[in-house]
Amino acid sequence: MCGIPALIIDGSTFSGVGGDCACVQWHNRPMLRTRIDLDAIAHNVSLLKEKVAPAQLMCVVKADAYGHGVKEVAPVMAAAGADAFGVATLDEAVELRRSGIDQPIAAWIWDSTDEVAEALACRIHIGVPSPTHARCLVETEVAAKVYIKVETGLHRSGVDESDWDEVFALFRDAPQIEVLGLMSHFACADEPDNPFNDEQEATFRRAIERARAAGLECPINHLANSPAVLDRPSAYFELVRPGLACYGLEPIPGRDHGLKPAMTWAASIVNVKPIEAGEATSYGQTWHAEKRGFLATVPCGYADGLPRDFQGKLRVGIGGKLYPQVGRVCMDQIVVDLGDNEYGVQQGDEAIIFGVGGMSATALADAAGTINYEVICRPTGRSVRKYEGGIRK
Repeated sequence: MCGIPALIIDGSTFSGVGGDCACVQWHNRPMLRTRIDLDAIAHNVSLLKEKVAPAQLMCVVKADAYGHGVKEVAPVMAAAGADAFGVATLDEAVELRRSGIDQPIAAWIWDSTDEVAEALACRIHIGVPSPTHARCLVETEVAAKVYIKVETGLHRSGVDESDWDEVFALFRDAPQIEVLGLMSHFACADEPDNPFNDEQEATFRRAIERARAAGLECPINHLANSPAVLDRPSAYFELVRPGLACYGLEPIPGRDHGLKPAMTWAASIVNVKPIEAGEATSYGQTWHAEKRGFLATVPCGYADGLPRDFQGKLRVGIGGKLYPQVGRVCMDQIVVDLGDNEYGVQQGDEAIIFGVGGMSATALADAAGTINYEVICRPTGRSVRKYEGGIRK
């Protein structure tokens, strides 16, 4: 028998377990973590709720709440005033309902060959993007509540104007189908002065008039996404459908609407080492040190969602200072140039990839030539979500 006393090293607890060998239990914070501030999400939802009143607020939580974790986030949104939730797929909708959300849930991306009975049994409101989808629902002969998704100019998904009357009549004559209203999506709402926004809104209003003339009541219609919610009140109608703004990011470049970003992507530095002038780091030796200095290794790579083409565009926050990421982004790690390390960065210190204490998701998106929507959906792989504030389990 051997007994190994408990050890605490750098905040990690090691304890021996009886027997002829030592089994080690490691109680440690994950090396790579995605921190979600639930209080920030509650703030954003409350702000949006107040802004759009008396219109209802549908919070979009597709793609696992834009990478924030829908099971943790949705209850916070509900408590903060969300009237309904929107997702992309029927599976997402059913999972959300089974998690305990009782508010209306809408889903609008599905294959016309999909089995819809489970979604309907879970009281999911279904978006109908084509005549084929409409006929599919009617032929099921099952009671359904639907939104007709009408084409207004995005040309991605929606019933074309030439088919409006057919679909309106089809649902009008199907007693088991309740048409809640129409929906569509802006193409350029993040460009408030783009005249195409006016064209789309006018087309949407024309669609509502045609639907009502065909005998559909359409009591709840929605067009406004996050940028329209923040900057285009004429597009509120009876319900609005923000996504990005719920998570605290600005959808319109250069604007500040008082939102609070909820996500921070952080990691523990696993190594600090010297480098001499002229030496290189990482694959392909694409970066060489101009003078003697120090490098920090951060355990985050493309397997965790950090793209290789972010090389040289990312500045990592450490101790309130920003340091350039250098060399190739690897599968598991990146390297950060500390210069002469005048602030004494050491192994175990926290490195912020984006979020509080580092580049904002928007600043990183701008540097990388993408959008903040994509950046917050990036943390995957071995990154472990940690929740702060709000409702904790």
